[in-house]
Amino acid sequence: MTKVEAYIRTNLLGKVQDALDELHIGGLTVIDVRGMGKSKAVTHNFRGNTYDTRLNPRLKLELLVNDDEVDAVVDAILQSAQTGEVGDGKILLYKVAEVVRIRTGERGDGAIS
Repeated sequence: MTKVEAYIRTNLLGKVQDALDELHIGGLTVIDVRGMGKSKAVTHNFRGNTYDTRLNPRLKLELLVNDDEVDAVVDAILQSAQTGEVGDGKILLYKVAEVVRIRTGERGDGAIS
């Protein structure tokens, strides 16, 4: 099993969800986050005032997938979240030793399906 963690632009969540739905990926956690990468500060205008924000809003997606699905999931996120601009985000992959479904005590691949 692999944990896929992706940081994406907030406005692209719908496209990413649609792409994951096509792969029949059911479990997804979405967390609002703020961060700074190479893009550093972004200038905004609000009610005639200009201000810089150093921490840009992003969404953190977390999902557990079987190892044979990892490449397809990564490709789906890339195709739906890539704009070609600085700040598109990152995808991190972690090996998961074990998963246990709390409700049933089921372990392994069956606990994520």
